Amino acid sequence: MDFDEVLREVGSFGLYQKVIICFVLLPAALPCAFQAYSQLFIAATPEHWCRVPELEPWSQDYVQLVRNLSIPRNSDGVYAECSMYARNYSDIVRYLEYRPPPELLRQQADELLKLQPDTAQVVPCQHGWHYDRSIYSSTVVQEWNLVCDQSFHVTLALVVFGIGGLLGNYVFGYLVDLWGRRPSFYAYLLLEVAACAASAFAWNYYTWLGLRFVVGLTVPAILSSPYVLAIELVGPERRVFCTIVSNVAFSLGLVVLAGVIYVVRDWRELSLAVSMPLLMLFSCFFVLPESPRWLMAVGKTRRAMRILKIMARVNGVRVTREFVERLQQRLDTTRAAEAESSAASTHYGILDLFRGPNMRRKTLIITLIWFANTSVYVGLSYYAPALGGDEIWNFFLAGAVELPTYLLLWPGLSYFGRRWILFISMLMGGIACLATFLYPDITLLLYCVGKMGISSSFVVLPLLASELYPTVVRGLGMSFSSVVAMIGPIVIPLINHMGQKMLALPLIVMGALLILGGFASLLLPETRNRNLPQTLEEGEAVPLSFLLCCCVESTRPGTRNSPIRTNPATKGIPQTDVMGTPNLDSPAPNRAACKVVCSICKKEIRAL
Repeated sequence: MDFDEVLREVGSFGLYQKVIICFVLLPAALPCAFQAYSQLFIAATPEHWCRVPELEPWSQDYVQLVRNLSIPRNSDGVYAECSMYARNYSDIVRYLEYRPPPELLRQQADELLKLQPDTAQVVPCQHGWHYDRSIYSSTVVQEWNLVCDQSFHVTLALVVFGIGGLLGNYVFGYLVDLWGRRPSFYAYLLLEVAACAASAFAWNYYTWLGLRFVVGLTVPAILSSPYVLAIELVGPERRVFCTIVSNVAFSLGLVVLAGVIYVVRDWRELSLAVSMPLLMLFSCFFVLPESPRWLMAVGKTRRAMRILKIMARVNGVRVTREFVERLQQRLDTTRAAEAESSAASTHYGILDLFRGPNMRRKTLIITLIWFANTSVYVGLSYYAPALGGDEIWNFFLAGAVELPTYLLLWPGLSYFGRRWILFISMLMGGIACLATFLYPDITLLLYCVGKMGISSSFVVLPLLASELYPTVVRGLGMSFSSVVAMIGPIVIPLINHMGQKMLALPLIVMGALLILGGFASLLLPETRNRNLPQTLEEGEAVPLSFLLCCCVESTRPGTRNSPIRTNPATKGIPQTDVMGTPNLDSPAPNRAACKVVCSICKKEIRAL
């Protein structure tokens, strides 16, 4: 007997779980969305041009005049951001001093430029920059002049933030199991709020960079802790629901963040606006329960019993003496079974994921797809302000287009399975990203299609991976793949930085990565309505999908040692011992495709 049987006694998805998920765990997704992407606007780079001290008296009221006099233009008529004309500005000032304002506004320096030589030398900015403050009143870039030859510091901040996420995903993953779900979440939240609020008072770039690294450490833990608690409070049939709801909450967080940025345009005020309100989540400290499943695992049966009794009362289950005794008996039985299983179990490590050839292939494929998904999702979110037009509106769209995706994905996972939805989502997103090179006029539309595709695959992949890894290494395999995938947010800002001169370059790279991952997903077996592998041996016996044809040939009725059994409840339809052995009622096109590759994969089957 496992804990899910105990949960059914008190209600596996009653009023208690609905209230906790909707009013506590959904708002808990806001900190991750806020902190993961607010840096794009805290360190936004506005339009800028060289500052000329001699023309400073005219720089406020006659911006166009000053730029015409001092800033060169490229072939498209766009003003340069990092260069200026080396002119005799003292002579220009004497001319301007004797011209009335209406004449200056009318001429915009046309007459004056005729008096200047056409061969004026172009030099880098000598005295700093002026910034367009119509969108942002102040950013980190404006405060410390992180433009031109210093522009890489903005990308460096995103890279450092990603390194923090990689380390935090590794370190805090252990602390969740050590401290428990509730205290670890609030510890991370307090650290995140303190670091982000302190960054608002940073006096130089490197102080701010160090504090952003601390914030990056907490983001993966902030995202995973509420999700883990949610799936541990409900029965297994509702875990897909929790996955969808968690992603909906994150997307809503992006939409809310766009609204906050629209109102607050100063970077110091924005740092406080996305951190201090999160302290309200501490008001739920005594409402949010600890996971009774975790309490049982660490031997705190009495605390688990108290939470389960509260859960039963709220869910409408009568808590009588007989009910409490029966519940206690179930808890004791579950605890004894887990203790016996733990004593007899073997300790597994990362190398066990690579020992067998089949498990090694699946681990590498899952990790590749996870890396592609994480890289592209973060990359597209980082890329939104660079699309042109209203940066805040673009970011709002990037979060809003995810919401209808989840509504379609929910029933799709039940009817169409995991693998094909993952493939179609990644292929659709990849093609949309690549198409921006051919159709630059509709880049924003194609971007939204790509964001919908990657949002869909980002939900499906963890579910598929959890059903492919055997039980004994499931947590280890998921952690390994997700940690390796966190390299993506470190690399992707560098690709976006290289794409400053060619807008479509990052989208081309991300599109190619998505298509590669999409076709790799076809190698994985379908897991819908299949028994999950429990041991490494069962996981090794689950072939990749391009090997399934040989399994069909080797398991035809009448063949020797056929593993096929018939479940009376399924009216004679052949079933399998492990999820990877396919149903024999496969369509004719699938059987024809199997014959094409069967000669290739028979050799692989022998190796298994």
